[in-house]
Amino acid sequence: MNRLQHELGRLYLPLATGGQDADGDESGLIDAAGRVRAMVLELARPADWSALSAVWKGVQIDLELPAPAIAVSGKDGYQLWFSLCEPVPAPQAWAFLHALRERYLAGINTGRIGLMPTQDGRSLPPQLLHSAQLPARPTEGGRWAAFVAPDLAPVFAQEPWLDLPPNPDGQSALLSGLETIKAAEFERAMALLGPASAPAPAPAPPASGAAPPAAAEAGPTSTRPPPVGAGQSPKRFLLGVMNDDSVALDLRIEAAKALLPYFDESDPR
Repeated sequence: MNRLQHELGRLYLPLATGGQDADGDESGLIDAAGRVRAMVLELARPADWSALSAVWKGVQIDLELPAPAIAVSGKDGYQLWFSLCEPVPAPQAWAFLHALRERYLAGINTGRIGLMPTQDGRSLPPQLLHSAQLPARPTEGGRWAAFVAPDLAPVFAQEPWLDLPPNPDGQSALLSGLETIKAAEFERAMALLGPASAPAPAPAPPASGAAPPAAAEAGPTSTRPPPVGAGQSPKRFLLGVMNDDSVALDLRIEAAKALLPYFDESDPR
């Protein structure tokens, strides 16, 4: 394991279980139980650092959270990568990002904002989508997605990509100064964000650069992982969220609401 791999594992990859890597999605960011440590908020079409920097600053000042990593998507946007010390269910991660969007980006068209992980309702069964790990392979035209330093972020407003492969030592140096969000810090932030952090992820189009499920090639900021909960049916996934005492009550209520369509008079369960 090189230094960059170590930093990516420390910040974003699912925690290893029993000495082995967690069995999750293709991107490696969702574990077999449908939980994540990486949460990605993207603003694209066009990239706008002046707007996204309000989120980057706000989570540190208002919510007292560690600074997220800043990345360019390799296509048309900026990204913020949040790192959790302990994994949380994907709906809870999405709810956190949704609350940040409501608080700091309310005046921006939601079609320009990507919240990952999210659920793609166009596939049967529904599937969880997440960003690809960075630094990602280049897009068409040889443009690279990569992490960038805060003081250099504004430089990429017109061209949110690198023309050359990012230096692994430089990428690891950027990540080495970042801290993960501890469980208590995350719970406090969710409470401060209030009701906006309650909704579970609704089916929505993928974020910028996220390929739809039918696409054969994933973009640099998205891959298509396996079904929700790595083999679980949507009903079982929602039941698991609803019955998990570690999940916030309001999220469990939202999961119960989402379960209603699965029940009818012929199915007393």
